[in-house]
Amino acid sequence: MTTHAPHVPHAWDSAQGSQGPRAAQSVTLPASLDEAVAALTAMPAAVPVAGGTDLMAAVNAGQLRPAALVGLGRINEIRGWQYQDGHALLGAGLTHARMGRPDFAALIPALAAAARAAGPPQIRNAGTLGGNIATAAPTGDALPVLAALEAVLVIVGPEGSREIPVSYLLAGREMLRPGELIGFVRVPLLHAPQVFLKATGRTGPGRAVASVGLVLDPARRGVRCAIGAVAPMPLRPLEAEQWVASLIDWDAGRSLAPEALEAFGEYVAAACVPDQGEPVAPGVLHLRRTVAVLARRALGRALTS
Repeated sequence: MTTHAPHVPHAWDSAQGSQGPRAAQSVTLPASLDEAVAALTAMPAAVPVAGGTDLMAAVNAGQLRPAALVGLGRINEIRGWQYQDGHALLGAGLTHARMGRPDFAALIPALAAAARAAGPPQIRNAGTLGGNIATAAPTGDALPVLAALEAVLVIVGPEGSREIPVSYLLAGREMLRPGELIGFVRVPLLHAPQVFLKATGRTGPGRAVASVGLVLDPARRGVRCAIGAVAPMPLRPLEAEQWVASLIDWDAGRSLAPEALEAFGEYVAAACVPDQGEPVAPGVLHLRRTVAVLARRALGRALTS
């Protein structure tokens, strides 16, 4: 039997503020991805919302007044994960709290570490993997990990599903089309060391000043590294990856000379935090040092795991 997504009338102040006119708005609560796609297709101006940690903050700040919302919280099919041909197919509705649990950490350790670092409990309990990607905030903790893992997004829409690399969406090379939303994230199961680290501007969980996702790929004898928070999207220092991978002794316990490890951090930092004229600003130098330390530590931990 086909069920219909309920519509809940709702209202909030318009962009003009509390003294301006109030715009009647609606919230649709679909029970399946098909229903969500149908709702978004029928209401092109509607905005999909899962945890709402970023969207509702923008609404409360008066920066965004969506004409309608399509809530994704009731769609069970995107709240878990499954195995598929050497990959994990992760539902976009997975919360940070769920990804931080030990069973998920055994599957994708770096993504679990990023989820645990996403903020205080109320944020981790509400925020979702798909929301982190769709919002694409530079400080999104999951983003450098997904970039380093070379994750693929499964986009669902009125014309069916399609797949795009997560980096394409984050870089703006591919955009979500009308009626589309992120349904799943396909991540390779490398069964190899992977690390997430971040530096914040204050003690405890907070927004990253810089972050790193790093994974080893022994089957390809490769290193994949992505730096987050220093640019609008995660940056992959491809030359640094290839250079250090060529120096690792993959047949002797993945050994690497200490000076090469140090040089890797500097190589990554120079690639991701370039000079902005002479003299180099103190803030740039500090950020470069931070990135160098994160990259060096991440690779060191991965090699000794």
